[in-house]
Amino acid sequence: MNYFKAVFAILKKDILMELRTKETINATLVFGVLITLVFSFISEPGSSVEQEVAGGIFWMAVTFSGILGLNKTMMSEIQGGNFEALMLCPIDRSAVFFGKVISNFLFLTILEIILVPLFLVFYNINLISHWLMVVIILLATYGYSVTGTLFSMISVRTKTRELMLPLLMLPILIPIIIAAILSTNIFLLGHDIIYSYSWIKLMAVFDVIFTAVIFGIFGAIIEE
Repeated sequence: MNYFKAVFAILKKDILMELRTKETINATLVFGVLITLVFSFISEPGSSVEQEVAGGIFWMAVTFSGILGLNKTMMSEIQGGNFEALMLCPIDRSAVFFGKVISNFLFLTILEIILVPLFLVFYNINLISHWLMVVIILLATYGYSVTGTLFSMISVRTKTRELMLPLLMLPILIPIIIAAILSTNIFLLGHDIIYSYSWIKLMAVFDVIFTAVIFGIFGAIIEE
């Protein structure tokens, strides 16, 4: 029970800090919206070209906006000395990690909630055309949050942290990004949804494996 209280406490702290500064939300929203708007001019709204590339544009906006948000989140922790204080608290260190994962997941979900209606307006595409699309978005976002939180904690102390985070994180994220794009395109292009099941399973396995592995080794990683 104390473990979950610690996770909730970390989440509450991050939410209150973000409500006060609004740095992470503003950075991710502005960048994500800009990517969406810029690529909306590649062809006429509702054309076959936009139907084919919309899934990739959506996940590109989430991926690169998320990197910016992860850097902002961890820099605020380091600069304020909060991260060192959390590591010294008499709680399981993995509780700190998963508290950060949930807060990053929440911030990314807010970004996606904003992007979905923008795609409807500028691309004439409904990304949530089926309930399985919600599952795809949640699975991909969680996998992104777990991986991104870990590598943001590793790279934040380096001098080239803005470069190191994508270099470390993106190669690991390739399977889940590809699965998210291809499964999204299945729904946008009107293909049989049965073809999305294997990609959904891949994302679910990715999330479970990385959650279990990081839970087991996070203490050792943070010591290094």
